[in-house]
Amino acid sequence: MVDGCCTIQLSKANRFAEHFGLGRFEGKQLVAGDSGTKWEIDAKGFATDRSHFIVVECKRHTKAGISQAITAALAWNIQDVGASGGILVSPTGLQEGAKKVAAKSDIIEVVLNQNSTTSDYVLKFLNRVCFGFSANVKITDSLKIEVMDQGENVIAARGI
Repeated sequence: MVDGCCTIQLSKANRFAEHFGLGRFEGKQLVAGDSGTKWEIDAKGFATDRSHFIVVECKRHTKAGISQAITAALAWNIQDVGASGGILVSPTGLQEGAKKVAAKSDIIEVVLNQNSTTSDYVLKFLNRVCFGFSANVKITDSLKIEVMDQGENVIAARGI
């Protein structure tokens, strides 16, 4: 299921595509599998020359890590659609059993903090941590004019 987590991740994905050996990502779509079924995937990442692709699955589990069963389901999906691997995005990361399945199935774990926005986020993947942050800055100008006598005493002052 696509959600805010994946929408935000996809908005940043093309910026980080090269770290995954990819050229670009596309959003949610249906992909036909060898089994004769169609799979709805949250995103699809392509190699620069489009010689291969990966499946991206986003899960917004906020209490427990992604389970072995969910990771195994993604592994089957990857195999059925002929993808070369996958990316599993969540705010909680993978449970221990899920990490083992991911390692054997060429699934990359991506942790994206649950309160991410397109500008404010913490993104962890492939032994990297990336941060995005924004700030509201108010810039004001002022001018103060002082008239001084020869003894450097202020005889008139005006602020603008």
